[in-house]
Order: sequence, then C-alpha cells, then structure tokens
Amino acid sequence: MSNEDEWYQLSSAETFEILKSNLNGLTSEEAKDRLREYGYNELSFKKINPFFRFLKHFNNPLIYVLIVAAIVTAFLGDIIDVVVIVGVVIVNASIGFIQEGKAESSIKALEEMMVQECTVLRDGEKVVVNSRLLVPGDMVLVESGTKIPADLRIIQSKNLHADEAPLTGESLPVHKNSKALSDSDLPPADQKSMVFSGTFITQGSGRGVVVATGESTEMGKIAEIMKGTREIVTPLTKKIEKFTEILVVSIIIIAIVNFAFSMWFGFGFIYSFMASASLAVAVIPEGLPAVLTITLALGVKKMAQHKALIRKLPSVEALGRATVICSDKTGTLTKNEMTVLNIFCGNKTYHISKTGYEPEGDYILKDKVVKVSEEGEELSETLKAGLMCNNASLVKEDGHYKIIGDPTEGALIVSAYKAGVTEKSTRMDEIPFQSENQYMATLNKGNNENWLYVKGSPEKILKMCKTQMVEGELQELSAAVSTVADEMAGEALRVLGFAYKPFPSDVTKIRSEYLEDLTFLGLQGMMDPPREEVKNAIERSRGAGIRTVMITGDHTLTAQAISQKLGIASQEEEVVNGKRLSKMSDEDLYDNVEHVSVYARVAPEHKYRITTQLQKRGEIVAVTGDGVNDAPALKAADIGIAMGITGTDVSKEASDMVLADDNFASIVKAIEEGRHIFENIRKVILYALAANGGQGLIIVGSVLLTPFIPLFLVTLPLEPVQILWINLFDSLFLALPLIKEPKEPGLLNNPPRDPDEQIVNLLFLRKVGLVSLAMTAGALSIFLIFGMPALNNSMNELLINQAQTAAFATVILVHVFYLVTARSIHDSAFNFSPFSNKWILLGITAILASLLMIIYLEPLEFIFRTTAIPLDWWPLIILFALPGFLVIEVEKFLVKFIKRRKIG
Repeated sequence: MSNEDEWYQLSSAETFEILKSNLNGLTSEEAKDRLREYGYNELSFKKINPFFRFLKHFNNPLIYVLIVAAIVTAFLGDIIDVVVIVGVVIVNASIGFIQEGKAESSIKALEEMMVQECTVLRDGEKVVVNSRLLVPGDMVLVESGTKIPADLRIIQSKNLHADEAPLTGESLPVHKNSKALSDSDLPPADQKSMVFSGTFITQGSGRGVVVATGESTEMGKIAEIMKGTREIVTPLTKKIEKFTEILVVSIIIIAIVNFAFSMWFGFGFIYSFMASASLAVAVIPEGLPAVLTITLALGVKKMAQHKALIRKLPSVEALGRATVICSDKTGTLTKNEMTVLNIFCGNKTYHISKTGYEPEGDYILKDKVVKVSEEGEELSETLKAGLMCNNASLVKEDGHYKIIGDPTEGALIVSAYKAGVTEKSTRMDEIPFQSENQYMATLNKGNNENWLYVKGSPEKILKMCKTQMVEGELQELSAAVSTVADEMAGEALRVLGFAYKPFPSDVTKIRSEYLEDLTFLGLQGMMDPPREEVKNAIERSRGAGIRTVMITGDHTLTAQAISQKLGIASQEEEVVNGKRLSKMSDEDLYDNVEHVSVYARVAPEHKYRITTQLQKRGEIVAVTGDGVNDAPALKAADIGIAMGITGTDVSKEASDMVLADDNFASIVKAIEEGRHIFENIRKVILYALAANGGQGLIIVGSVLLTPFIPLFLVTLPLEPVQILWINLFDSLFLALPLIKEPKEPGLLNNPPRDPDEQIVNLLFLRKVGLVSLAMTAGALSIFLIFGMPALNNSMNELLINQAQTAAFATVILVHVFYLVTARSIHDSAFNFSPFSNKWILLGITAILASLLMIIYLEPLEFIFRTTAIPLDWWPLIILFALPGFLVIEVEKFLVKFIKRRKIG
C-alpha cells in the first residue's frame, strides 16, 4: 500500500483495487486473515510500573544531597536526625509522585477515544462488530451521531458532515464526499474524501472503506509523536539540579580539604572527621527541598483562584518564565460560539451587539440602536427565514445557553431571538442542505398561504431571485447585493443569503420549479468572535515581553482576520498555512519561526514542530490546546495548557496546566502569579543558602584558626545536632513564611528572566557571601569573647558550653535579622510594613521561643547540647547578630545608588 498516505487522491475503484475490497466489504475469512496481518485496531502503550515511577522521583541531585546528609548524620549516631531527613526525602518523592500523575495517561486517554462498536458489511450483510476487529478493506456504515472507528476513505455520501475539531481544530463541521482530490500534501482538515478515527458525524449518512487502523491512523500517528516526545524539565528544575550538582561536588571537596588541614595541624582522626562531618551537615540545605515543594504547592492553590489548575508542580515557576504563548484560536482566543455580527437587507447594514449564544443584544444602524419591529419588513423576514429554515435548537442548561445541532444554524436562531422573532410555524416539507446544491429550503404553514424559505450561499440564492424587498416593497434585485456579500466575506465572515416566496395553502410539497423568481430578503454574516478580554490580555503579555502566536486548523482568511482584531499580527504580516509548513524543512522553520505570528490549516505534527523549533531558539514556550491534535505539542511544550471546558481527556492528560474557563486572559493572570511565585522562590533560596553558607564558613574558620586559637582545639563553635536543627527548623519557621510575601508591583512590566540565568550569579554570591561573613564574624566573636576565659580557668567545661550556646544563639539571631531584609531582594526593609506578612512575625516568634526553650529547658539542653546562659549576655549577642541585617541593607542601598549614577 504505497499510496496509503494519499488515499484522498485515489478514486473509489483505485482504493478498492489496492485494498482488495469492494462495496460489499470483506468476507469473514478475509477479515480474520487481515486481523492476523495488521493486528487489532487499538493504540498500544507501555505501562510504567508505579514502583519505578516512584523511584524516579529520587533521581534528583537535591535528593542526593539529603541522602548524603542522612549518611553523615548516621555516622554521627543521631538516629532521630536520620529519621527526620529520610522522612523529608520520602515526603518529597511522594508529593512528586502524586502531583505529576501517570506518564502513560495521555496515551491511555487516546486509546479510550477509540470506538467500542461499529456497523460494517461482512459477507455482504450488515453486522455490528467490536471496533478492535476492524481491518483495512472493511466497509463501515456511518450516519449522524456515529463516532468514526478508523480512518475511512468515503465511498458513498449523502449530505455527510463531520465534526473534526478534536483532530484538526476546525471550528465548523466539514462536508465530506467521495470525490478524489488532485492536490498533494493536504492536511487532514482539507481531505474532504476522508473521515478519521475519533471524529464524529454530525449530519447525513454514508459508507467508507477502512484504509488505516490502530497506530496507522491519524490518531495513532499523534500517539506515536507523543511517545517520542521528551519530558520537558522546567527552568527552575534545571537550575536547582545544576546548582545542587555543584553543591555536592563542592561539599565533598571542602570536606576533604577540611579533613586534610585538620590532620596536617596535628588533630586526631576523630576530631578531623567530626569537623568535616559537621561542615557537610552545615552546608547541606536539608530543609530546602521541602520548602520549595510547599512553595510550589501553595502556588498551585493560588493559581487555581485564577482558573489555572496546575497538574505538575514545577510548571508554576515555568509559566512565569514563558517568552512565547502558542495559542489555539477556537475557544481560547474566541468564544467557540458562532455569532451573527452583521445583517444586510433593504440596502442597509445592521450591526448586532453582544456575542455568544445568550439571546440578548441590540440592533444598531448608523451607530443608533433601533427596534426591529419599527424597521422595514425585510429585516424581520430575514430573521424569520433564518429561524424557519433551520434544524438546530437553542437550549439552556445549568444557567448557560448551548446549541444543539449545527453552530451556523444556531447563530441564526440567536440573531432572531435577539430581535424577539421566536415563533416557528409548522414545517410541511424540506429540501435539506447539500454542499452540491449550496442551499436549504423549507415550506412552512402560514395563516392564509404557505411560505417557502430558502437559505444558502449568496451566489446561489441571488441566482434564484429577481426581486428584493426594500422598506417592505418589492424592487428589482440590485447588483450591489453581490458586492456587499463579497465585502462581508472579505472580513472573514461566513455569509448566508435568504429568500422567500408565498404559495397557496394547498401547496404542501416543494418542487424544483418553485425555487425560481424568489424575493431576496437579506444577508447574515457570522463568525466565531474573539473574546472581549483577550485583546487587552495580549497587550499585557506583550508588555511583559511575551509574544503570542496563533496556531489554528481554521481557514487562512479567518485566522488572519481574528489575529488582526486581537493585535496578534499586522495587516502586512504573512499567514503561513499547513501546506507551506509541510514543505518547510526544520532548518527553514527554525529560520522563520521567530517572525511568524499566525499559522492556519495546520496538521497535528505542525504545532509540535513549531513548538520544538521555538524551543531550539531558546524560547520558553507555553502551548494551549483542546483537541487530540494538540496533545503532542502540549506534551513537548515547556508548559502545556489544556482547556478545561472544551478540552478532550487526551489534551488534559498531556498538559501541565488546565484552564478552568478556557480563557486566554486567565493565562496572563497565571503568568503574573507565576512570576510572583518565582520571586518568592528566589527569596527562599537566597535566604536558605546564605544561612547554610554562614554555618559552613564557621566550621572552616574554626579549623583554620585552631593553630592560633587553642579554644577551637577543645570544641567547635557549633555541634552537628545544633546545625541540623537550625537547617530543618529554620526552614520551617523562617524560610517558609517568605513564600507568603505579597505580590510586588510591576511584575508584568519587565521582560521574562533570561532562561540561562543561573542561581549562582553575582547577586547570589554577593548576598550569600555578605551574610555568611557576617554570621561567621558574629558567631566566632561571641564564641571567643565568652569562651576565652575558660582557657584561664582550667578549661572550665561550663564556660565552654555556655560560649558554644551563645554562638548557637548568635547564628539564630543572624538568621532572624537577615529574614527581615530578605523579604525583598532589591528594596529596603524600611519600605514596607512589618505587618504586611503576618507569617514572618509568627515565624520569628516561634523560632525565638523554641531557641529560649532549647537553652533554658533541661531536657532540651541534653538533646541539643546547650547550657543556660546569663541574661546579661544577650545584649552583646544581639549586637553581634545585627550585621546580618545591616550588611544587606547597605548592599541594597549601594546597588541602587550605582544604578542611578549609571542612568544619570
């Protein structure tokens, strides 16, 4: 079957010849043989064992750091501390396991879209079979409401229309027929002689021969793309992994060097090992993974308030880094509700306010609201024709209006209801719409006569008419009507013409000759309108340095019109269609992708290719989508955003985030929230690592100063258990409250942060270095001031223990003072109220209360190796801890001063 990718180009006879089939389908024996050859009509996927999925969450350098901490602590004999650290590791892995869901879910959802049963011809007889048993060559019968079980080449059709939105993104049902098409490289949306697995028949009936099953279908090809799609690692995760890799190596090197210096200075093996182990425990940020996980989890809760439901924790931060949003059109940028916007009749053009299916709105003529009942008869009759010549219905469910039937016909009902035209008369006969005829006609019962109403393409309707109604009177049909129809079509409106003719009451059937000498009533132009709030959202995102790209399965003209209305593209900007995309190599697309803002008539693989090429150019890409066709791009994106209302299960499972309201504007709100969360994450990281750096420097400084200060030969300023307590409880009481810091103004006034910006940068080194030096100087000074008298007092153990406790208290207070200024990375602590974040005050109160309990309660003194210190020591301890606040405040002032000088 060398032509299997071009079935739409083949005639029915050629298709049958290749498939060795016919109008009566296959015999049962042939079907069995082919089932052995082609396999079942289903999508296969490889299940991942839940246990291995759980273990995967331990494959993280930050977790390695915690495991090292547990091993070191075990060597020190502190079993309770080991249990605490191991508990942190397991909790982190469990949260990741639960939040990130199942790796195979998107493929499973695709499989569930496969039809369970279908009607086929076997041995020349109609039979219902399980869709798994379909094989190439089977003849499948379809009708309105049928879900397509495999890819079919249409052989016969009668007014056949298919809803292909889940696969192609096409917003309207597509007419299908059996005619072969000559063009090559057509995307699925333009293959009129094909229907595809997972789509629906909305109207008509027909039969088609199976040309592809299982993974060979268009749906199967999407599944294959998704299987090959790599899991995206978010910018924050990348940076944390890179940083912790550096941290692990640095800890090992520093610990080894520290051990070597200790041995060189003549210390014993045990002392050297204890000093090096203390150093490792001091530098490892035990509480950081838990704090980051909680930060992201709270971000998830906050984003849910903005209708953004996060499925994967790191996506919270990734959204704040987005530089490009690749958005679907239908339902995201637009309402996915066909709406009549303009009506032309009686040589007048009326505009209709309000969009959507809500039957409320005004009729506007020359900027003035008018009453339809006071206008010419042609307006009300145009609306009546649209209502009568109609098979759709408008219903209200759960407080919302929806259309049952064709969206185009639904729009005509709503336009009539807005004018108060709601009464339908009895239908006596009908000629259903067929694309070959391009019109629909109904004969409706009147009071003394019956009325023939006709709707269809303007060209077809105008050929049936000789007169038109103007101000309630008949006039000769004007040639200007055709010009107006073309102008409305040029505005990307779908235009329908309407006509009518009275008949005697004894006429109850429509004859072909009746469709002549009609009276033209008017034109109705409709489109799926843009959401009102989206244009402002796109402007806000542009101000934030984020580019919006529209990728749609709709027609080029429609995509161009909507993009211009929303400010995505200018009139001069070219729209790239799917046919051209297919001919582009990856290199060509890479060269063009930065300059194209609108893509139309795309195939599923196109959206995926666009996404990956943008990523190759260094962009952080957010992709929106609702259909099966969007799933590969959603999975490949840095953050995939599925629609919560119109989205398929496949798109939701492939995404990182689900929009509860299907609204593009909610993405921009979520981006602002994502930036806020990232800023708070930066504050947490800078706080936690500065605290750890200071503790590590205290141990290193103690070892290096030992040859000159004998006191350090007796004991280190901090015990390992004290360091571990600081790291774990400090993260809980002090670092964690930072994630509740209020949103700083102007988050969307700056471009996204450079994706290549690392955690270890000049800002990091400056702040961590200053705080570490302040902490080291303060703690060592206090230790020496209160501990040196012990040298002259026969190494008084009480004094040494008290000095050690005083150093421990100094480190805690440095953390507290640093927290006060760490609430903002750039602004002074004096610029905001100390009460704007009550959690900071509660955290400080809790840490100070626990510090006093550890120092002055005997049971805790035993556990943490502390000793009660005199009250008159506290003023000096506070004084030596104060630089933890002052050095950062001075740093902020100098940085701003230097920036102002440069600008000046």
